[in-house]
Amino acid sequence: MAETHPTKKTIVIEQIGSPIRHHYTQRETLIGLGLNKMHRRREVADNPAVRGMIHKVRHLVRIVEDGSKA
Repeated sequence: MAETHPTKKTIVIEQIGSPIRHHYTQRETLIGLGLNKMHRRREVADNPAVRGMIHKVRHLVRIVEDGSKA
């Protein structure tokens, strides 16, 4: 019997800016997203909390791909 679980939506983000000369909370937000070096990519869950974190450091990251495509 096949189980029908909704697929979890994800976003792939990449760090494109340095947190140097930015507020320390932005550095902590990057670490919370799993980013701490330039050009690193992470696949994170697509939920309001993560969207808020991305919004806070939107000048330091970019969304590479939206994994919610089916």
